[in-house]
Amino acid sequence: MLILITGVTKGLGRALAEWYMANGHTVVGCGRSAEILEMRFTYPAPHDFAVVDVTDENKVALWSEKVTGVHGSPDILICNAALMNNPAPLWKVPAAEFNKLIDVNIKGVATVLRHFVPPMIARGTGVIVTLSSGWGRGTSPEVAPYCASKFAIEGLTKALAQEIPSGMAAIPLNPGVIDTAMLRQCWSTEAAGYPKADAWAKIAAPFILQLGSKDNGQSLSVTGFAE
Repeated sequence: MLILITGVTKGLGRALAEWYMANGHTVVGCGRSAEILEMRFTYPAPHDFAVVDVTDENKVALWSEKVTGVHGSPDILICNAALMNNPAPLWKVPAAEFNKLIDVNIKGVATVLRHFVPPMIARGTGVIVTLSSGWGRGTSPEVAPYCASKFAIEGLTKALAQEIPSGMAAIPLNPGVIDTAMLRQCWSTEAAGYPKADAWAKIAAPFILQLGSKDNGQSLSVTGFAE
């Protein structure tokens, strides 16, 4: 199975990619950090990793052309790339920080979908998973920009689910609370009390594999691990 993951160099994206590759699937991924070069060396063809900023329309378009030309359209597309704001009351979050988060978390997802969903539609099959959050269905103080972005992802994905043909699926997925750099940005050392990304992926990766048209438009959550 061909699985495309954005934000693949760290956190949940990296954990998913490593589980899928270890279990016989081909992974195509992108990220902005130099760790992409390490992944290219560690995981050669048929896997394919590229330095792509999901907020750059032209670069995403070129990446999509290359990926679909070499690999075809993905069986599963996982939009994972996202940023967290530094915790602060909304009025204290600098405009530049707020705008960058919205650019990545919402507009970046839309850009990836704009270029990868059409070939999936042309084939008539495929599952689109957008990583949402508990903060896309509820709120907490000092993470208002992140909450806004994930509420938007819920709405965007559920509307997309009404637009794609039968046989496909678009699903906003709450991964649960995982000890990642993003969570540590919010909760500091408290994040250490939650499951690590690798342990989470052992549950989440096969869960995503079994998603299909029956799940189209549903807000789902990864469960079954100790939180």
